[in-house]
Amino acid sequence: MVTTEKQKTNLDDVLAKFGMFRPYHGQLCLYLGLAYASNIAYSSNYIFAAEEDGYRCADADFINNTCGVINSEKCAEFIYENSNSFVAEFQLACQDWKRTLVGTVHSLAYMLGLLFVGPLSDRIGRKPMIVITGVLGGILGIAKSFATSYWVYIVLEFLESAFGDIYSPAYILNVEIVTNTQRVPYFAIANIGYCVGAVYIALIAWLLPYWRNYLRVLYSPALLFFFYFFLIDESPRWLLSKGKKAQAVKIIEKMAKKNKITMEENELEKLACEVEKKEDIKFFAVLKNTFSSRTLIQRLLVCVVWWMTSTFVNYGMSITSVLLQGDKYINYALVAITEVPGIFLAMYVLMNYRRKYPLIGSFFLAGLFCIGQPFLPNKLAWLSLLMFMIGKLMASLYFNITYIYTSELFPTYTRNSMHAICSSLGRIGSIVAPQTPLLAVYWDGLPSLIFGIVSIVAGLLTFSVSDVANISLPDTVTEAEAIGTKVPDKNKIDDTVL
Repeated sequence: MVTTEKQKTNLDDVLAKFGMFRPYHGQLCLYLGLAYASNIAYSSNYIFAAEEDGYRCADADFINNTCGVINSEKCAEFIYENSNSFVAEFQLACQDWKRTLVGTVHSLAYMLGLLFVGPLSDRIGRKPMIVITGVLGGILGIAKSFATSYWVYIVLEFLESAFGDIYSPAYILNVEIVTNTQRVPYFAIANIGYCVGAVYIALIAWLLPYWRNYLRVLYSPALLFFFYFFLIDESPRWLLSKGKKAQAVKIIEKMAKKNKITMEENELEKLACEVEKKEDIKFFAVLKNTFSSRTLIQRLLVCVVWWMTSTFVNYGMSITSVLLQGDKYINYALVAITEVPGIFLAMYVLMNYRRKYPLIGSFFLAGLFCIGQPFLPNKLAWLSLLMFMIGKLMASLYFNITYIYTSELFPTYTRNSMHAICSSLGRIGSIVAPQTPLLAVYWDGLPSLIFGIVSIVAGLLTFSVSDVANISLPDTVTEAEAIGTKVPDKNKIDDTVL
């Protein structure tokens, strides 16, 4: 008598039954969107909190030489245009580097924080880290508003950025909770919250120009992330990778009940997912496994360059947007709104085409518009602004592609860790970005020119990477190494009804 092995059920086949627009996923999408909104609000708050303020020396002898030295003496007292500004309260006249250092410290701490937020998310789960980082970010952000000195503020800025990164675990839950064909549109819709958060910054800064009140109102809603313990569920994919099948099945049954879907009898009993042999994997073990694979080393290095370029150009253009002609709040909001068509453009491209050439194209287009913008005649200010906006749109497009692309290249067990490493090292770009306005002293178009050059370099490097199509997320290192070895017959991916 011949026996046949019991057919196993793939998690993607189960998740495909739910649909991303049904009650369960619709509600989760809203919660993830709020997490994204808070992240951009916190990561860019310094643009308005530590904004530039005019000043002059109180001594009339220094009227034409405020920051210089006259007869071996420096100005002892300064008069500020806004006596309640961040610059005035901490007496930062003639120390512009201290003002821009706030943004650099935030990005540096964010980079270092990702090195443990990602691995910790892989170890204890996506849900706990969303709650922990969300609440800590709010508490430390509010604490900044009570800082009594500049250096106390810097320390709190560092701690808030390092321990308050809710985006990383939220994003991984975002891509793991849906099937492969729903991954791109589901993330794109939730990521609209990122744009909403940016507009929220400009609105609060306009309504509350005093930086302390601005920070208190900006960060207070984050305390509500505590309730995510009761509002969201853990990633079934992560639970299965940890061998916790019973908990994963329970969550899937909850999803089915909320969506009023009847699962086939014994279907969940056959649910299978590859589990790594070593469950208690540590961060350095993750690095060891990654660097033992030549394929994953190459991917890691290229992804780091993508991230460095994406963070440098996107953050740099957002920061310099407040220096454009016109109202700074409106300009910043307009640049943020530009992200929305960028998200939907990325969704269309990623749903219909493979990853490599759309990424190369967006890098090149962003580079061309950024390089060309400074050389336009001054009388064509509208065209200069238009090219700036299109360049930002393309930069937003390749940032969104980079986010998705990176998460598809590594296995489930180390996905958040590898994604966090790429994002963390890539934050070198956002560390440098706050300093780009200082380059305008030498030439107004220098920041834009640099944005364009680095975008083109990243585009050229992308030619060395294998393409990735609409595939299931790899669960093991072996599956991750196999990505790109089989290229679909058509460049265009067949559409699937979502």
